[in-house]
This record gives sequence, structure tokens and C-alpha cells, in this order.
Amino acid sequence: MEENKEQIVDVRSVVEAVSAEDDEVPIYEVESLCMRCHDNGITRLMLTLIPHFRKILLSAFECPHCGERNNEVQFAGELQPRGCCYTLKVSAGDPQVLNRQVVKSESATIKVHELDFEIPPEAQRGSLSTIEGILSRAADGLEALQDERRKADPKTAEALDQFLVKLRACATGNSSFTFIVDDPAGNSFIENPHAPSPDPSLSLKFYERTQEQQEALGYVVASSQEGEGTVNPVSDEVPREPHGTVGARAGRQAIAQGTTDQIAEALCRYTSPEEVMTFPSTCGACAAKCETRMFVTNIPYFKEVIVMASSCDSCGYRNSELKPGGSISDKAKRIIVHVKNTEDLNRDVIKSDSASVVIPEVDLELTSGTLGGMVTTIEGLVTKIRETLERVHGFTFGDGLEEGRKEKWQDFSRRMNKLLEVKEPWTLILDDALSNSFVAPITEDIKDDSQLTSEEYERSWEQNDEFGLNDMDA
Repeated sequence: MEENKEQIVDVRSVVEAVSAEDDEVPIYEVESLCMRCHDNGITRLMLTLIPHFRKILLSAFECPHCGERNNEVQFAGELQPRGCCYTLKVSAGDPQVLNRQVVKSESATIKVHELDFEIPPEAQRGSLSTIEGILSRAADGLEALQDERRKADPKTAEALDQFLVKLRACATGNSSFTFIVDDPAGNSFIENPHAPSPDPSLSLKFYERTQEQQEALGYVVASSQEGEGTVNPVSDEVPREPHGTVGARAGRQAIAQGTTDQIAEALCRYTSPEEVMTFPSTCGACAAKCETRMFVTNIPYFKEVIVMASSCDSCGYRNSELKPGGSISDKAKRIIVHVKNTEDLNRDVIKSDSASVVIPEVDLELTSGTLGGMVTTIEGLVTKIRETLERVHGFTFGDGLEEGRKEKWQDFSRRMNKLLEVKEPWTLILDDALSNSFVAPITEDIKDDSQLTSEEYERSWEQNDEFGLNDMDA
């Protein structure tokens, strides 16, 4: 019995920062071959649920013969709608930054810009580590075969020695550098110790996956395999979108995602569609032929929108999107809602993927793309923000967290709950560079709604560049 407890503690040490609340987690042991001494060792497996990753499989290997030990994280969750790229500016002489938790999926690439150094996905498998741990492991791996290199190629070995000095200087915090984690699957993560407030040294960008990245992740057939075997019944003229790319996407491509009934119920409060058009399309999940239904409707005080919904009889996949009609707005829009009572919580909200969310009373600021697009209410938006932050920043609730930071998150959670109780007035700000967001008034005429205001402003060059507007012909 005592031996079993030691095994559980040993596996827990792999993820001490995100230890689960339930200690009765089943752990399975299997024999596996040690890559160092080629003798049999023991691999312990634990399937657990960790915030931000849904489900992961932790494996910890230990060889009783040579002492070799390693651990690995494999992701059991789904592919995220878009890829993500974290960029962290690390200043010299700041060792605390090096202790930040980093979750690297098996598809992520790590780069150190100043050294022109890249760790490809296959070099370090999925892992839960720190910035210092990742860089130190990379340096150890490069240094392992230096003796052989000095015999075979002295010049390369000498150049690598000089590079290792620079890499270890970054790993120990003696040099400034830029740490980049680029993951097409969208499952990687760098801890933000200032959360829920933004971190001035950490930036996050989401992007659409390329065809090559989709092929590497195994979600579409590689181009080299096309034409082999049976003939594809789908016409080449119909573009095929992989499953992971359908839904709320870049600012103007799609505003909201949800079930068809939810979108129809929300929109038809204002107007009902006069005509629903049906046309053939291709399922984004299984590539079978299916039907897409579309109608155009107008939301008062907002704009014309296009609602599209498709369902596949072959695999059961369903998808719905809300897209803005007409041209791109000439100006950005900032919508400000003063929430004073529970009636305000029931206001309908269309939050586009290009909109940022700010609630000054709780020091909350979410950049564009954080939550994707959605059709909801103010109450639903706040609830979604709270659930997403708890999932994404789940490190904060682990037993290994400093007490001060844990109290900070608990206080933030209490303040978010108070927003829904509306014991005190608070403010919701939606800042949309493409003017694709909307908050419904509670009066017949929007001019009579004193708690709802909006203002237009000129987009900055950076905002135009983010959405590719600087490259468009005038």
C-alpha cells in the first residue's frame, strides 16, 4: 500500500503546478523499453482533466537500472478552431519570468528570435514545463554529442560551443530574448501571472491554419495522396474546409457561432426571414455532400446580416454562422453599456471575433479574438468570460500556487459573480475595429436608451494591418 502512494506522489510531481483536487486518480503501469540502457522500465499513465486542455494523458517513465526519468503530455482534447502564437519578451536579470509555466503541445514550435534558434515539434514532445526548463533541455540535447562532433567536424563543434554559451545565458536570465510558442493546433499556453489583467510583455495572436498545417495535423488528406485509390465524389470546384476551421473566425468572415435554433431565436426577436435559400455544399467534417440554408435579415440600429446553417446527414455534423452583410465599415465602433439592473443583463449581444471586451470595475480587458464570436446576452457574455478564464488560467488553482496569487484569483472570481448580481452599477465596453458588434436597446428608440451609447472613431494603422485592410486597393 505504501508503494502505491509513492507512485502516485511521483506522478504528481510531473504536474505539481496543476495538481487535481481529487487524490484518487487512477494510475496505470506498463512495462516499456528504456532508450538509454535498453532494459525494461516502468511507465505510469494518468488520464486527467486539466483546465485549458480538456483531457490530457500524462506519462512518467522511470528506469530502475540506469535511473533514466522523463515525462510527456499527450492531448486528448479536440483541435482548436485556430492556431495560436504566444510572444513573450524576457528581460535580462528577471529570473521570475523564466519560472512561467509553459504548456507545449506535440505540434508546437518554439523559437528564440535573437538567436535565430528553433525547436521543432518533433524535438520536444508535448510537455508541461517552464521557460528555463525548455531552454535548458534544448541546450543539454545539443551538448550531448559534442565530443563526437569535435572529432568529426571541429569547426561545427566550436561554433556550437559558442552558440550554447548564448543559449544557456538566456536559460539563466543573463540575456534578454524573445520567447515564441507557435502552435497550429491552438493547444499550447504560456502562463500570465498578471491575469486576468493583460501582461505588457506577453502577446497572443490567433491565426487561420494553412493547407500544409492542416495536412501536418492530419485533418485533411495530403496533396500527394490526392488522386490515389477511389475517385473523390466531391467536385473540385467546391472548396473543402477542414473541421477545425468552421465556426467563428476572422473578424469579417464570421461573427457568431451556435446552433441554428439559438441564432434564429435571437434574431427573429427583431425580424423574421422573408426567404430561406438552400444550396448544395460539402460537409467540413467528412467531405460528404450536404445542404446549406441561408437567409438575409436586418437588425434595427445594426446592419444587414447573413445567417447560414448546414447539417450533414452522413456524420451528423452541424454548423451555423452569422456574417455581416455589405461592405467593411469605414470606421471602428466602441459600444458602452451601463448595467444598472437585471433587465440590462437580458440585453441581446452580438460580439464579433474582432471585438475586445473591457469591464473597468473588475480590471478586465480581453483582446479581440479571445472568445471568438457569439450571439448571447450580457449575462451570457459575463458567464462565458468567467468560465473561459477559469479554464485557460487553470494553473492558478493548483496546490503549488503562491498564496497571494491564489487569493487574487479568488477575489476576481467573487467580483465577477457580483457583476451578475448587479448590486452595484458596472460598465461593459465592446470595442470593435470592424463595427460588427451590437448591443440591443431596451427602449423602442435607441436614442431614448440613456444607458447605451456608441461612438465611432478612425481605425489605427495597426488595426487596418491586422485585418489586411492596408493591402487592399483603394
